[in-house]
Amino acid sequence: MSAQLQEWNDTIVAIATAPGIGAIAVIRLSGSNSITIANQLFTSKNLDEQSTHTLHVGLLKAGNEIIDEVVMALYRSPKSYTGEDIVEISCHGSPFIQQQIIDACIQKGARLAKPGEFTQRAFLNGKMDLAQAEAVADIIASQSQASKQTALKQLRGGFSNDLSQLRNRLIEFASLIELELDFSQEDVAFADRNQFMLLIDELSSATGKLADSFRLGNVIKNGVSVAIIGKPNAGKSTLLNALVNEERAIVSDIAGTTRDAIEETLNINGIIFRIIDTAGIREHSSDAIENLGMERSRDNAEKANLIIHLVDLTDTEVQDFEWLKQFNSKTIKVFNKLDAGNAVPVNEHDIFISAKSGKGIEQLKDALYKKAIGEEINTENTIITNARHHSALLKIKEALHDIKTGLQHNISGDLLAPDIRRCLNYLGIITGEIETDRDILGTIFGKFCIGK
Repeated sequence: MSAQLQEWNDTIVAIATAPGIGAIAVIRLSGSNSITIANQLFTSKNLDEQSTHTLHVGLLKAGNEIIDEVVMALYRSPKSYTGEDIVEISCHGSPFIQQQIIDACIQKGARLAKPGEFTQRAFLNGKMDLAQAEAVADIIASQSQASKQTALKQLRGGFSNDLSQLRNRLIEFASLIELELDFSQEDVAFADRNQFMLLIDELSSATGKLADSFRLGNVIKNGVSVAIIGKPNAGKSTLLNALVNEERAIVSDIAGTTRDAIEETLNINGIIFRIIDTAGIREHSSDAIENLGMERSRDNAEKANLIIHLVDLTDTEVQDFEWLKQFNSKTIKVFNKLDAGNAVPVNEHDIFISAKSGKGIEQLKDALYKKAIGEEINTENTIITNARHHSALLKIKEALHDIKTGLQHNISGDLLAPDIRRCLNYLGIITGEIETDRDILGTIFGKFCIGK
């Protein structure tokens, strides 16, 4: 790690709990002067004499003015989240009191932390690697059991361990190839090319599986957008209400009631689905606002991960949309008003429901889940959810392919070495084992909340 990245030796402070009024709030200090600063404000006990991982109750003062009665938690370096001395001040949850404490800490020499700076310091101090640090943000942002479990596995080092094993095995062969270069004049071979080819095949397979898991990981992390498309009065708003089990959209017999998209979220087996009720689509309308709504409906269908094409069984007119056929691979055809119409199966994948009575809704939910996921999620497996990791894995696959091609053509070690180094470089970029550019770190940790 460069000296430039380790130049942060000051003490930072921030609120670690959510902003606003609450029963308690936690203000966190981290840095070499954390305990000194806290000790100047805490008059009930000398914190310099206290052991790590201890709690202390007393008064916090700014000069002679009592700010609050607080609990001070001490975590001495290196046994802390950041690897530095940390003090966490639990105070009453008044925003005014919180700000008073932060101002008092700043007056004693601390500075306000930047977004993600506590976790960034944890990374720079070797408390976690870069992939684990990014998992912290994913846990904070998780909205479902699946996204939480996936992020927790990564935080515990599951993904990092997988990469570390791949990297260590490749380093062993890389060192032998590099050794051959030192003895190039003597035509000595230290690396078994057949064994190396087997390793590259194994690494390619493992890397491919990790990269392929990103499709599922993206669904787990970001959810699935589902646009409900159909003619006016097909029952789209009624279906939205039935899916989320709430009266979220206005339902009316008047065609064209929905003029703009309405979005609600639905959790199916731990996956978040964002259901979008769109304006009804018909061939022609003289209403300019309705036409605008229909155009937005088409846009929503194009951008959505899945489409529910809702068909009214009581409507005798043809309800197929030519423009929708290009999205067949992500479309589920659903026939509504089952209780009022004649259900004639068209396709084994078609679904028949009554949005009004709720009949067939659970079947539709199962179909949405299977269409989005395809299989039961096993969060014990490593699943890639980070676009940066996915991009690096694709670069690793390219480098492994080039190494394999070189081995097949029996090229010399000096020509294989650059591709091996390239592969190792991208493996290291994911976990931060190689020097990471400050701008990249700023982008990664800038997405965190302040105080984490």
